[in-house]
Amino acid sequence: MPTARWNGVVIAQSDDTVIVEGNHYFPADSIDESLLEPSETHSDCPWKGVASYKSLIVDGKRNTDAVWYYPDPKPAAAEIAGRYAFWRGVTVE
Repeated sequence: MPTARWNGVVIAQSDDTVIVEGNHYFPADSIDESLLEPSETHSDCPWKGVASYKSLIVDGKRNTDAVWYYPDPKPAAAEIAGRYAFWRGVTVE
């Protein structure tokens, strides 16, 4: 089962991930929301739309903008609506 970890802590785990451009997008209900903090960061992808970010807080350590999601993806990326992906040292195995 795909599992996202950072600093040894499980952030998300699900058999229902969607892989886009090599990234696992986890369903929102598989994420440990207690480890997430809102961010004001956004980025734009020509085919997916505008991404929003969250930071991870694990054992007092912050990983800024390590989580991203598309609240309102473009039609070509509709399959990742309501899903989260990770980077910046978060491992998915």
